Amino acid sequence: MTHAWDAIAAEWLKLRTLRSNALLLACTLLAVLACAAVAYLIGRGFDTQTFEERLRFTGNGTGLGPGLPIAHFVLGTFGALTITSEYATGMIHTSLMAVPQRQLLLAAKIPGLAAVTLPAGQLLAFAMHLTAQNVLGERAGQILLDGQSLGIPLTDPGALTTLVAAGLSMTAAALAGLGVGATLRSTPGSLVALALLFVVLPVAVQALPAPLRAQVSAYTLAALPEEIAGTGGLLPPPAAAALLAAYPLLALTAGATAIALKRHKAAVLAAGAALTLATGLIALPATEAAPARHLAWHPCTTPGLPREMRCADLRVPLDWNHPTGRTITIPLAMLPASGTQRRIGTVISIPGGPGASGIDDLTQYQGRLDPLRRRFDVISFAPRNAVTPGGPLPHECLTTGPYLPLPRNRAEYAALARTNRAHAERCRAADPELFDHMDSASVARDIDALRAALGEPRVNLLANSYGGHPAAAYARLFPSRIRALVMDGTTSHTEDTATGEPRLYQRAERQLDRFAAWCRTDPSCALHGRDVKQVWRHLVERADRTPIPVRGDPDGTAYTGFDVKVAAAPSFTSPGREPDRPRWVQLADAIAKAADGDASGFAAYVRQATDRPKVPSPVGQNMTRCLDGGGYTGYAAYRAALAKARELSPHFAGQRAWWALACAGWPAPVTNPPAPLPGHALPPVLGVGTWTDHDEVATTIRHVPGSSTIRYDGHGHMAYLNSSSGCVTAHVNRYLTTLRLPPPGTVCPATG
Repeated sequence: MTHAWDAIAAEWLKLRTLRSNALLLACTLLAVLACAAVAYLIGRGFDTQTFEERLRFTGNGTGLGPGLPIAHFVLGTFGALTITSEYATGMIHTSLMAVPQRQLLLAAKIPGLAAVTLPAGQLLAFAMHLTAQNVLGERAGQILLDGQSLGIPLTDPGALTTLVAAGLSMTAAALAGLGVGATLRSTPGSLVALALLFVVLPVAVQALPAPLRAQVSAYTLAALPEEIAGTGGLLPPPAAAALLAAYPLLALTAGATAIALKRHKAAVLAAGAALTLATGLIALPATEAAPARHLAWHPCTTPGLPREMRCADLRVPLDWNHPTGRTITIPLAMLPASGTQRRIGTVISIPGGPGASGIDDLTQYQGRLDPLRRRFDVISFAPRNAVTPGGPLPHECLTTGPYLPLPRNRAEYAALARTNRAHAERCRAADPELFDHMDSASVARDIDALRAALGEPRVNLLANSYGGHPAAAYARLFPSRIRALVMDGTTSHTEDTATGEPRLYQRAERQLDRFAAWCRTDPSCALHGRDVKQVWRHLVERADRTPIPVRGDPDGTAYTGFDVKVAAAPSFTSPGREPDRPRWVQLADAIAKAADGDASGFAAYVRQATDRPKVPSPVGQNMTRCLDGGGYTGYAAYRAALAKARELSPHFAGQRAWWALACAGWPAPVTNPPAPLPGHALPPVLGVGTWTDHDEVATTIRHVPGSSTIRYDGHGHMAYLNSSSGCVTAHVNRYLTTLRLPPPGTVCPATG
């Protein structure tokens, strides 16, 4: 033991007295300069871009990227020279006379080398990070599309771990250099080998095609710090930590074997050591294994679906109160994780409508989901209430329904209830049991069956529009199974219909103000130069007195004021792409024509969406809305809500009643009534909303402590999928990836 300590002391004396070592350590400052230079170039390029272009920048991460290979090479050289310099000068003979046990001589060099490079590595890692952050300045906080910021501060999850691991990787490089030097016994040869391993290889890998580039990069020493922290790369943290230890361990094992052999065998041993290292790397898992899956995913065969999409079927009970009874099939679609970053889990996108298909959503918005797919599989489905051809319920029956009037008295309300019931029963007759189990709570239970089939302990939910109802039901039923929940443009299912109507009328009035302001400034508006609000009000009042005919309609269709409000509502909400606003242009033309006594302008664009001259109340949507408690409790509740609406909204009173009136006379009872979210049982929720969505979303999530919202400062409905806002995409992806919410009051500017 004394002999070993003497050897360590001797090696420490050599290390600290060799002047070239101090110079070599000073060369590590080149790594700091490289980090500063790259950060400067990023900042210069960033400053010349538009807001949306900046969101598409590639992040600088913790700032170590450009400097880490340099630091590894310099410290690897430092390690190699501790032994190759002795071979070069012939001092190795003197050392071996003092310590005849060659492997002990090599081992004695390790403590001193570690004692120098451990603190040096930590200081260097933090210096590289702080320099890069300071050069970026305020730009470092810019959130990017993948959810990361341009420069990652120490306060971000995993940042501190990354820097500590980076410091340790420098010590690993030094020890690996010692092993390489002992193996090759040549300073030039060792420098070439270390340059190839630490500098050339990471650069050469970038020329590989994706996702092979990411798969090979995951094994390089420079990639390991982020992988150990769980913030980047493909390897899971335990595998990355094992690989970090493997670099010096394998090199030192090879060196310990080589130093005991004669020179002519060293080259053979070096080749063997390289093979051993490669074998060890291949044996490590390339990615963290996805959870066990019990779904038969296969390439989708339906025409028009993306080539990379995978499809499967999920069998679920029709009636979740009788899980061993009849089952139905839920079609699934998955856009798999891209393989460029370590997979976090699954995001389940819940479609709206009700009655829309999430498979269509994944197809339409595939490109916008690409940044999210770096870390997640994205899955959606055609829910049990999807109104699609070929289902067990008649498609044509579900897509049509009665024209709803605004009842003026109890007798008209009762007549409307009889009409609704007759239309519902006609569709229900095909499969009454299925028709009566289309509520959002049943969809929520289907989602949990999907979670279980995926083998995921917790899921990430992206609820779109009416998809907020099954998401709310899932939150009430299974709060502990939610990792993250995004509510985008969702309607509230936390209060009854009449309670929520005042907010909806207020947002309608605000949209009319915006429409009128546009007409005042844009000559393409057919009402340009007129008092738009007065024209609208007179039109509605006149139509309520005497319905306005649709000229040329063979069925003699005429529009009441209520019909005008219902037909115009979607166009008020979504004017179309800026700056042309085609739907507002169309709406203004329809209003002008109707004011002259012809409602054919409204009928023309209603036909585009419904193939009917007036907006029908589709049974396919109502079979879910009504089971979810979307109707009035009776005539008295309807009259009270209408009276309140007339106080709040002189231009749209009664328009919101169109949805609730469809449930009058519904043949099945409410099975999924509104209720608040279970606040303290849920993780903080992220709400996203446009001008017309935001207040509703904020109301939905207000019961969940710590939740936050993003307001998209523009028109439309839904913002993550349905707008081109990179700002919204960045914040949502950041939350799903890191669970970090934006500050309260965050606003994203409108885009074209």
